[in-house]
Amino acid sequence: MSLKRREFIRLTAGRAAAGTAAIYGLSAFAPHPGAAIQAHLDTLRPMTDDVAPITLEERISRIQKAQKLMTENKIEALILDTGTSMQYFTGVGWWPSERTMVAIIPAKGEIKYVGPAFEAERLRELMKIGTDLRVWEEHESPYKQIAAAIKDMGIRSGNIGIEERLRFFIFDGVRKEAAHLNYVSGDPVTMQCRLIKSPAEIALMKKANDITIAAYKAGVALLHEGMSPADFGAITADAHSRLGVEGEIGVNFGQASAFPHGSIQPQHLKKGDIVLMDGGCKVQGYSSDISRTIVFGAAPTDRQRQVWDIEKRSQAAGFAAARIGAPCENVDIAARKVLTDAGFGPGYKIPGCPHRTGHGIGMDGHEWGNMVLGNKLPLHAGMCFSVEPTIAIYGEFGIRLEDCAYMTEDGPRWFSEPSPAIDQPFAV
Repeated sequence: MSLKRREFIRLTAGRAAAGTAAIYGLSAFAPHPGAAIQAHLDTLRPMTDDVAPITLEERISRIQKAQKLMTENKIEALILDTGTSMQYFTGVGWWPSERTMVAIIPAKGEIKYVGPAFEAERLRELMKIGTDLRVWEEHESPYKQIAAAIKDMGIRSGNIGIEERLRFFIFDGVRKEAAHLNYVSGDPVTMQCRLIKSPAEIALMKKANDITIAAYKAGVALLHEGMSPADFGAITADAHSRLGVEGEIGVNFGQASAFPHGSIQPQHLKKGDIVLMDGGCKVQGYSSDISRTIVFGAAPTDRQRQVWDIEKRSQAAGFAAARIGAPCENVDIAARKVLTDAGFGPGYKIPGCPHRTGHGIGMDGHEWGNMVLGNKLPLHAGMCFSVEPTIAIYGEFGIRLEDCAYMTEDGPRWFSEPSPAIDQPFAV
């Protein structure tokens, strides 16, 4: 544990008040002194011993699929910036800086890399697919090296795919050095590859969700009167770390829970507050994303329970609408209908759900495959997405239940089991 987190536990010991674990199906506990908080976190153990990383063979098959899609879409080469797609295809994790580093996948032939000369040996340590690294010295242009690499691939004309997150200064530099080429979106390649998850990817995401649920349970058990959202975030970051990953769960209390991404107003937890939690982690680069909503320290009011139950039915309706071949928008339509029938909305109107019902998820917490009106993309086995129809009531509270699902040939499956009830956030 870091010194910062130890100090946090020491400082919060004096204000830790009666907990609510008994309400949430956990063992009852008295007000937590710092030692008890420490003892509770000390019970957590890493859950990553059985994790199987993505194999080199799977990455090679991804490149082969990308090359097939490039041929079908008449794209001669695909330029990948540092970030998720580069790691997805090559396994190379690199930080984005002002110093250009890219990978170039040709429709035919071997992948090439372009990076800073002084980082060459570090890059070669990371390169497991392909051996061709073109380097540029600090006073030289990386864009000339990229243009030369493309030329050496035998590409004299045609379309060059630009991955969606390739930064503009890199694109602009390459375009000026190779103005004779035509630059197009790389989405028909990257999206089609990353949208459909393999069994190995599904397994990593399932593990990430299992770990985050364990961190939630620790966080809920340590809720105490007077704590701030930052206090809760520190506890859940610590819990994730003890469970073997980096992750954190954000939280908002009371009226602030109506703001989908929180409020700037100071918050301190008191009995009877709605507590809306949202967060996740990554396992071998693959994400979890879960939300839970409970009431702290008191039995839910009739109003809180009624709105929570509507949200529960809305989430269930969205999940049930996910069928192979059906458009993604059906999930949003079904979930939103439950809210509208209950008097919320219509559409994005508040009180109601001000955002889409769900987003795609994979290596990025939000990626292609949104569950939103107008998305006609058919659902296929291997697609992964959240189902999270929020009910926001400004001046009162908000309710959000978020669990992620993955499609199989037989329909959707949950990564994390949804909350059974407002006073039972975790399935048995």
